Amino acid sequence: MALARVVTFDGVSSDRMQEMEKEMEGGQPPEGFPKSELLVLHDADAEKSLVVVIFENEDDYRKGDEILSAMPAGDTPGQRTSVAKYDVAMRMSS
Repeated sequence: MALARVVTFDGVSSDRMQEMEKEMEGGQPPEGFPKSELLVLHDADAEKSLVVVIFENEDDYRKGDEILSAMPAGDTPGQRTSVAKYDVAMRMSS
């Protein structure tokens, strides 16, 4: 079963989101980072962001969580306020 790492951030300006997007577009994932799907939500007015990273299995989640948790604060969108693990009960796209 797929697992999601859901992280909330405060203090995320629109400028910071644009900066992160540029960095991620041309960059590579961190070394050893498992295959994953990324969804970033941003509320510009509240300067809050929600980041969802979906991993296909527990081993990938564990590796990804370890790498992401070790990232320097300057590499994140803002101040991390929570990290949670969820089972992905359903995925749909059209």
